[in-house]
Amino acid sequence: MAHSTLQDNTAFAANQWGEDSQIWQNLKTAIASSSGFQRWQLERHLNLIEPTHNLDQLVSLYLRETLETLAY
Repeated sequence: MAHSTLQDNTAFAANQWGEDSQIWQNLKTAIASSSGFQRWQLERHLNLIEPTHNLDQLVSLYLRETLETLAY
């Protein structure tokens, strides 16, 4: 029975990871197409970077800077 529980937990974790990954992909795409993100890129001259190049890093940096600004 313990083996079955381990398989169930592993399947749940894999499914959760897949859902989280899909949520991040959708969120990242929505943020990258927003006017705020595009303005942020222009202000930092990041619009010269290919749009798909390091999009994870760019969106993460944008979110971090935005949250830091809101924290003030």
